[in-house]
Amino acid sequence: MTTPRIFAAALAGIPAGVQAQGVWAGRRQLFVRFAGEAETATMYTATALVKEIERQLGRSTFHSIAIGGRDPLGNLEFLTTVFGGAPLPVPVMLDSDGQRPEALALLAPHLTMVQVTVEFVGPEGTRASAVDTLAAAEGAGCAHALVLCPKDDTSDSQLLRLIEQAHATSAETQVVVHPVLIGQPPVLDRRWSALLEQAVALHADTRLALRLPAPAALR
Repeated sequence: MTTPRIFAAALAGIPAGVQAQGVWAGRRQLFVRFAGEAETATMYTATALVKEIERQLGRSTFHSIAIGGRDPLGNLEFLTTVFGGAPLPVPVMLDSDGQRPEALALLAPHLTMVQVTVEFVGPEGTRASAVDTLAAAEGAGCAHALVLCPKDDTSDSQLLRLIEQAHATSAETQVVVHPVLIGQPPVLDRRWSALLEQAVALHADTRLALRLPAPAALR
């Protein structure tokens, strides 16, 4: 007799909150957040997580569920066990940095939205996998978005290059750029208006949006 495998993962919590960024910014979501190295974690079995999601959905109204945190697709078997059962009454979004495009195919049938968030940290070469993840989502027939969160030193050419690559990969990509605000009080520099003009010439479905600040907002 084969003993069933028990899948478990370290989660930073299952909080309710407001999505801070991306295509569903401002939506009330239930967050399934995988813990980072410096975060306090609680181990959940797949069965326990399913029960907790059902409990919270039964108690309150949510637009959707957001799967995020550190390397969510590194827990692929856990996620497919949790979300591969009976369909949930709300959409499910995966928000990742796009570092595991090859893992997406198994989870994509259970997702409504794949959101690839690029924060311009680390080598530029690592961003190629973000575009590969968009391609994997498109190939799986899942709606997908590219969310660009530039730093102070991120150039327009870096942003436009990624937008152009996303368009070449899938014309159905939704692109959201979260601009950097400057000054006190913070204001939006005219640079971003010029950038958006260039961006929509490359990919029509591109928009600027401000990120929502903590503590109400989560991601």
